[in-house]
Order: sequence, then structure tokens, then C-alpha cells
Amino acid sequence: MSLIIILFAVGIVLLAFEVVMPGAILGVIGGILMAIGCAAAFVSYGAGGGAIAIISAIVLVTLTICIELVWLPKSKIAKRVTMNATVEGVSQPPLAESSDIIGRDAVAETTLAPSGYVRVGPQRFEAFSESGFVSAGEKLRVVGLDNFRVIVTKTTNT
Repeated sequence: MSLIIILFAVGIVLLAFEVVMPGAILGVIGGILMAIGCAAAFVSYGAGGGAIAIISAIVLVTLTICIELVWLPKSKIAKRVTMNATVEGVSQPPLAESSDIIGRDAVAETTLAPSGYVRVGPQRFEAFSESGFVSAGEKLRVVGLDNFRVIVTKTTNT
């Protein structure tokens, strides 16, 4: 009986430490120990003892998971060790304001096949050509923006 209790106790402790350890190694080992405890109960006490061990294991695992996932995150301990602040910001500044750049003339600084670099006034932007291949030095018009580049098209000579 003491072996079964020790296996269950160590299994529950390992399941509890699963919260603070990365990966699922401790939880898996704890589950295996509890399964061995159930098997030992079947061998030592027959089907009735094994059934009681399985029911006990299910109740203990459910209780442990409820404590870890429901009660612990709301506890004072969790509030002390977790970060509650959020970062308000972006990883890079916006490309450009669409109202300031759409419709402006651009010049291809590099070959656009269909991506490359263009100059719009004094600024250099990564660009995508809707017109396909564009040689360096050709005149273009900005027709849109996506997340990281301007969208250009060839201007028609009138």
C-alpha cells in the first residue's frame, strides 16, 4: 500500500511542478508514476483495488489541473510573479501616410522585377511594380501602399 501511495504522491508533485517547468517532461513522468501505482494496486488488491486506484488517480489529476489552471492564475502568488504590463508600440515606424504619398511621381532607383527601390521626392522606398519589369531611371506613379513597401505603376507619356 505504501508503494502505491508514494507513486501517487510523487506523480501529483511532478504534475504540480509542471506549471513552473517548461515542456511536458515532469507531467509525463508524473502520469507514468500514477499509472504504475494503478497497476500495482491491480496486482496487490485485484480489480476492486485497481478500480479505486484509477478513480483516485482521475480525481487527483483533475483536482491538480483545476488548481493549476483555475485557482493559481488568480492567486496572489501568480500576481507577484507574472507580468501584467503590455507593450504599446510597433517594431518599425509606418512606411508613409497614404494621403502624403499616393498619386506622387517616383523614379526607379533600381530595376524593379517587380520589386526594387524607388525615390519619391527626397525619400527612398522599397517598391512593388504593378506593371511588371521596370528599368532603373524610369518614371513611375505611386498607386498604393502595403505593409512594407509602396506600390507603383509606369506613368503613361501624354
